[in-house]
Amino acid sequence: MSLRIDNLGKRYGESTVFGNVSLHVQPGEFVAIVGESGVGKSTLLNCMAGLDSWDSGSVHIGGVDLGGLSDDQRALLRRQQVGFVFQAFHVLPHLDVAQNVALPLMLLGRPDSARVDGLLAAVGLAGLGARLPQQLSGGQLQRVAIARALVHRPGLLLADEPTGNLDPTTAAKVMDALLAQTRAEGAALVLVTHSQAAAARADRVLRLSADGISSSF
Repeated sequence: MSLRIDNLGKRYGESTVFGNVSLHVQPGEFVAIVGESGVGKSTLLNCMAGLDSWDSGSVHIGGVDLGGLSDDQRALLRRQQVGFVFQAFHVLPHLDVAQNVALPLMLLGRPDSARVDGLLAAVGLAGLGARLPQQLSGGQLQRVAIARALVHRPGLLLADEPTGNLDPTTAAKVMDALLAQTRAEGAALVLVTHSQAAAARADRVLRLSADGISSSF
């Protein structure tokens, strides 16, 4: 699934977060976005998903203009077509691992325990489906978040600092799992990161600043 952003701008009051951001992500492509802290990388990612509003420009997912959709329509598109990996995991503490991963399928009315079990195995969590989140390490929780984001086979995956809270060895394992599953599904991946190691694995690296977005070398 493609993602297209044209001349996107975001302000908070009189302060410009970013402006003139344009990029096109092809189906199956992995794009990393880097930049200084506070430049609006996470805000940009939220705009891509239609979780946040913008003040100028447009966002298209698979040819659909998010600006022309209601909040409910955006939520449905995300539920069907988009996976989001949050930096803070956002797993539900009262659900076990398998239930957390299965949640997107349940919301779509497509329960599939075999898909959940297979994805848990693919990200290195085989046999841990019955555990509660508080029984897992940070690296394991991030892999739960990745499995949950991918379980419904989205065409677009958005990931916000998925290795930001992890040690280098665990971070590498998490990136391995993320890339392997994204490639297997042919999904487009946009990753916001401070990690040079994570960005180095992307097909393209872009740098966000207040003036826009550009190639990073």
